[in-house]
Amino acid sequence: MKGLLHILAKFNNQILTKELSEKIIGELIRYGIYRPMKVSNEIKQKWSSTYKGEFSEIILVDEDVKYILENNPQSHKEVGFEKGWPSRFATIFDFAKELGFVYFLTNEKIEFSEIGLKLANSINIEILDEFILYSEPNPELEQQAFLHAMANYQRNNPFIRVLNNNVPLILLLEVIQKLDNDDDFNGAGISKLELPLVLYWKNNNANSLYKRIKKLRKQFGYSPSWEVISEICQDEIMQGADIVRDTKSIMVDYPDEFIRKMRLTGLISLRGGGRFIDINRNEEEKVSYILEHYSEYPTFEDEKEYFDYMATTDENLIIETGKKIEVEENDKLLTKWVEHYSWELIKKELQILSNKGKSTDEVLKYLSHPIRLEFLTAIAIKSKLKDVIVIPNYPADDEGIPTSTAGGQGNQGDIECLEDDNGILVEVTMSRGRTQTMMEIWPIERHLKTFSKKNERKSMCHFIAPSIFTDSYKQIKYVKDTAGFNIKASTIDEFVEYLETNKKLYEQN
Repeated sequence: MKGLLHILAKFNNQILTKELSEKIIGELIRYGIYRPMKVSNEIKQKWSSTYKGEFSEIILVDEDVKYILENNPQSHKEVGFEKGWPSRFATIFDFAKELGFVYFLTNEKIEFSEIGLKLANSINIEILDEFILYSEPNPELEQQAFLHAMANYQRNNPFIRVLNNNVPLILLLEVIQKLDNDDDFNGAGISKLELPLVLYWKNNNANSLYKRIKKLRKQFGYSPSWEVISEICQDEIMQGADIVRDTKSIMVDYPDEFIRKMRLTGLISLRGGGRFIDINRNEEEKVSYILEHYSEYPTFEDEKEYFDYMATTDENLIIETGKKIEVEENDKLLTKWVEHYSWELIKKELQILSNKGKSTDEVLKYLSHPIRLEFLTAIAIKSKLKDVIVIPNYPADDEGIPTSTAGGQGNQGDIECLEDDNGILVEVTMSRGRTQTMMEIWPIERHLKTFSKKNERKSMCHFIAPSIFTDSYKQIKYVKDTAGFNIKASTIDEFVEYLETNKKLYEQN
């Protein structure tokens, strides 16, 4: 979403013609944000170092873009848009419109909301020769934007008429509160197996949903079968009015997508190794505000009126999200995760990141790759070097699960470690190419200088990435030679081996 909006914001206030919609799609392709299926092997190679949906590290030239547009004709048709690329444009940006980030109609101005522009500008893109340099100066803006959007978002809005008439975030928070306040239960929130009931619930009556879940637990405990839940959703709640969906979609795919979206608000914690979804106790004040001001809401028939409602900024929601945990409390939480994850599993999950694989872990799979790498690296260090004080700088929920990356604000690094009389800064990145050198290596000198002054210790830095770009080694050597800083670059796999074979995190220059 951030990448899409960042590109579209360049065309803010321009008239959306057929030609402009195709031009914008071309720019999404140029930066690798949108990647059609039919591309040449040369283009596949340019995209190979990054995940689908991320900015490519190499910008495509005009000939590449033209080739892709011509070889991927679109037969797609959306209401109000011409068949082909204009309709594909609408499909790509429709959800951003629903969330109040940007409004558009054929032959009318593209209109960004204030919060939409904040989200679009939460990343920086620079071009050096044919290379894209990408960074997130303030990853918390993403959380603030989605919190703002989800507090307002109505399922049965004028853009998509569905049978469910509720605000999903409000319904979820209210039903969790009722379950947590019930002395018959364990206070862990709602089970992931029960989430389909939230997704299928037809109105915003949290009390009736709470009573249905209570009845379900009385009959089946916390482990109802997939068939039981599917029958309640399709036969009892929808009474056969919905299309028949397969059980895996109801029990796995839809809840997973829902959890990812709700966690973007920063208000939701995962408990019991991902088996339960609960309110993040660090954000109870914000939850109270949202329930007080958004539990009752107006409904709309007109699309533009609904967009204007979604786009109206509530400054009480555009505030710091996530909490920096105190050192002692953070140590307890990291220790808990070390006890939860064996070293072999930590190692396996780091290798998944290294090899662009897919996690199936019930907690880790909900974390984006950069966030997951910071979290796993902190756990890995604590797992192998128990005497090291590990202080991650990412904001986290009350379970110690990060809600965004550290972000680098205030010239601080990703993870700060204290060992004997030494300080160790650990910087991690998923970047692999020139972006790694330009946007990651250069700030290390500033971060290490700030870290050394703050701790008044002999300091060094471990720099960790899936692979180390050749120019990164050269830049690290330059920083060592000119500033005297001790920086050790390692691939993820090399750092895992380092932890397995060394008794100290600090390494002499």
